[in-house]
Amino acid sequence: MENEFGDTPSRKGKSGDQASVVIPETAHDVSTDSWFQVGVVLSMGVNSAYALGYSGTIMVPLGWIGGVVGLVLSTIVSLYASALMAKLHEVGGKRHIRYRDLAGFLYGRTAYLLIWALQYANLFLINIGYVIMSGSALKAFFVLFRDDHHLKLPHFIAIAGFACILFAIATPHLSALRIWLGFSSLFMLLYLAIAFVLSVEDGVKAPPRDYNIPGSGDNKIWAIIGAVGNLFFAFNTGMIPEIQATIRQPVVGNMLKALNFQFTVGVVPMHAVTYIGYWAYGSGVSSYLLNNVHGPAWLLGVAHLSAFFQAIITLHIFASPTYEYLDTKYGIEGSALAPRNILFRLIVRGGYLIMTTFLSALLPFLGNFMSLTGAISTIPLTFILPNHMYIVAKKNKLSSLQKSWHWLNIGVFGCMSAAAFVAALKLTILQTQTYHVFADL
Repeated sequence: MENEFGDTPSRKGKSGDQASVVIPETAHDVSTDSWFQVGVVLSMGVNSAYALGYSGTIMVPLGWIGGVVGLVLSTIVSLYASALMAKLHEVGGKRHIRYRDLAGFLYGRTAYLLIWALQYANLFLINIGYVIMSGSALKAFFVLFRDDHHLKLPHFIAIAGFACILFAIATPHLSALRIWLGFSSLFMLLYLAIAFVLSVEDGVKAPPRDYNIPGSGDNKIWAIIGAVGNLFFAFNTGMIPEIQATIRQPVVGNMLKALNFQFTVGVVPMHAVTYIGYWAYGSGVSSYLLNNVHGPAWLLGVAHLSAFFQAIITLHIFASPTYEYLDTKYGIEGSALAPRNILFRLIVRGGYLIMTTFLSALLPFLGNFMSLTGAISTIPLTFILPNHMYIVAKKNKLSSLQKSWHWLNIGVFGCMSAAAFVAALKLTILQTQTYHVFADL
């Protein structure tokens, strides 16, 4: 069968590896959402509570020139790579609503299983980061009004994990986020606006800041390489096909509209708060910007709670492929309020989130999780594989120059992924030597 490009994808024979891939139907809704709703979902990921950390995890290791140029370039490159992925959604005359389904169609069963493992590792690491972030925000709120040191960060991470379980039970699938997208957008605007305004006030009053890149020797180099991993972590989901599955026809055109919204209007708040935070506090800015700002306790409390709730909602986006797999595998159908379905979500999703919460409390090093996630899975899933998949799907329509361009992208991002992985692993090991497990950071 020819694909939309007029080519037959290159792979092992249909009777071999590729033919052994069995694609299950989905228990979740497909093609129900407008492009604008999907654009908001994508923008939520960019402007999640993680955005409060980019001043410290990107700008501090890279400085003004490296940080600004890096963020702008990674925005452009991420839009390009995401658009490539979106255009592959209907290869071969059918929709591929899961990343692994597309990999299985183009490469065969082995790739299907490998991509499945890689994607779920990516989403699992992202979810660990969200639990750490929500726990950190809740601790910061508590410290505003009562700093008796009886409750530590692991306690707040446990509370955040419990809240995530409740939300996972109440929200059956990704399209069911509709009303919660409004709340999430409100929370997002609150903490970003408060962080922005209070950072400007502090920056105007503060003496000259130090913008020199901290560290020396090898440690400085490793920190810079780790920050490059954070650059690409900031914009990407690793689940473009799963999000695109929810969009209405025409799926490719509407997804491109959603991506254009994400990478224009959607990225403005994140860029703004990242630059302002670094301008206001220099190299002393933390990996959670609200820890630096000064202002009325009630206003800071609103910002912390907004970050807490928004992280819980956004975690559901990145956990939804896992939920979809489990619901489909065990035949969860019918009303989401049916007792059997509620009990299933309680046990299965609750178990998944308990494991996520435990690991979040065990090693709560947020900045390193960004770097590690970017290196292990985000860069391969969102930059390396889309370029290679495009070559495979459209090989007979590409000129030698076009193929060389895509191979260049594969080589460059492959090297970046390897370097970022080594840097993140080294920095994590260094931090575990400074802090014990279940640290109160």
